Amino acid sequence: MNDAELQAELERQFTPRRIAAFTIMVFGMFMAILDIQIVSASLSQIQAGLSASQDEITWVQTAYLVAEVIMIPLSGYLSRAFSTRVVFTVSAAGFTLMSFMCSRATSIDEMIIWRAAQGFIGGGMIPSVFAVAYTIFPRRRLSIVAPIIGLVATLAPTIGPTAGGLLTNAFDWRWLFLVNLAPGVVVSLAAWLLIDFDEPDYRLLKNFDWFGLIAMAAFLGALEYALEEGPSKDWFESAPVTWALIVSGSSAAAFFWRMFTARNPIVDLTAFRDRNFWAGSLLSFVLGIGLYGLTYIYPVYLAAVRGYSPLMIGNTMFVTGACQFLIAPVVGAVMTRIDPRLMIATGFIGFGLGTWQASFITADWDFWELLIPQMLRGFSLMLCMVPINNLSLGTMPPDKIKNASGLFNLTRNLGGAFGLALINTTLDKRMDLHLARLREAVVWGRSAVDEALAGLTQTLASRGSDATLAATKVLAQKVRMQAEVLALGDVFLALTVIYIGLSGLTAVMRRPARPAGAGGGGH
Repeated sequence: MNDAELQAELERQFTPRRIAAFTIMVFGMFMAILDIQIVSASLSQIQAGLSASQDEITWVQTAYLVAEVIMIPLSGYLSRAFSTRVVFTVSAAGFTLMSFMCSRATSIDEMIIWRAAQGFIGGGMIPSVFAVAYTIFPRRRLSIVAPIIGLVATLAPTIGPTAGGLLTNAFDWRWLFLVNLAPGVVVSLAAWLLIDFDEPDYRLLKNFDWFGLIAMAAFLGALEYALEEGPSKDWFESAPVTWALIVSGSSAAAFFWRMFTARNPIVDLTAFRDRNFWAGSLLSFVLGIGLYGLTYIYPVYLAAVRGYSPLMIGNTMFVTGACQFLIAPVVGAVMTRIDPRLMIATGFIGFGLGTWQASFITADWDFWELLIPQMLRGFSLMLCMVPINNLSLGTMPPDKIKNASGLFNLTRNLGGAFGLALINTTLDKRMDLHLARLREAVVWGRSAVDEALAGLTQTLASRGSDATLAATKVLAQKVRMQAEVLALGDVFLALTVIYIGLSGLTAVMRRPARPAGAGGGGH
């Protein structure tokens, strides 16, 4: 079937039932992505509720991410073997059930188990939606569909802290999971009744590559663990992190060898032979750094420096989500008229300008100072995401779309994991550097320091304690805060270099034959 015949067939299959099925799938994907970040703003409340230690509570996030990153590339194989209908329905139903189990957890051990199961099962929804979007819709409809996919993929993690703060403030932390139940049941039932996009191919199960699966799980799981735990444990100073990196490296070698030698590999890496796909995957990786990294770094500043509550943080960061909503229809309207490579480059430069402006951050910045950087981030995310999606998979044959979708989504998630590790490590190292320099400057005998101490001592004298000691502690806290602000500025500057530098990578990509941009199949 040539391209014209394929588009004609897709037009005939473009029915209200399929539109409804796709809408349900998009909502399910939104829940799965939202759950990555919705917990982040309320970890302290979960920690108190489960009597967990600081080291234990981080596993509420880590367990979910480790499990999800294993399922995402596997989902393409499972969709081909069992069909999209079965995989998506099981993923949605399992995600909903695990959400209920998380809400009923009475210990941190239970919570970690259920979160891992939630991440693994729910991870099948995300790449399924991308694959379906580009296989059931005619090319001329993609100017509407592609921005919706891009909006959900970027908006969900952006508003996660806001949603988490609202739920925890209004109810308690268990509602972070209970909120998934009603929509989860609806999505599961509707998916089973409406999805009819493909048929299962059970022959793929006869020679299932268990060795490849184990190697992939060890490679990605250990890598995700190392990236999550490494910054807080000083990397090779921690035996578990060191062993995780060793396991990940050796398993990666075994995995790649297996994928290129197995008769029926669980992940088809030949998609990376396509120039658009490997370049787009790299851009998606870098986009993940900004998507997840900045969703993390802004709350760090607002909480540690400004003293904002989770709800106040969410309200401040909502600007980015609002800008994404505003720009989405514009992106859909212009994507058929403007070279998508130009849109990507413009988006990356806009992202870089936002982080460059944020690099001048001070301890006094609040909503208004952060407004322009957040607006640039929101607009740029959408301007990048949609054309990257289209160009990366626009040259993929239909039979490779499911597998390529898993790999493409994996790169974005890994970009987020690497970004968080890079940000946390840079923050620690640069803060130590700035703290050492500030301590050299803030010493007794300097007029500015002596005046500051005298003023603080006089202010604190009425409290009945040792005013001099209290004033010294307050000054030390201010020095530490200033060191953290300077370190945050360094992180923003590093991100600026990355985004401006990689904006030129778009020149490597080929523009699709038609400006609608999704080739004979897509994502």
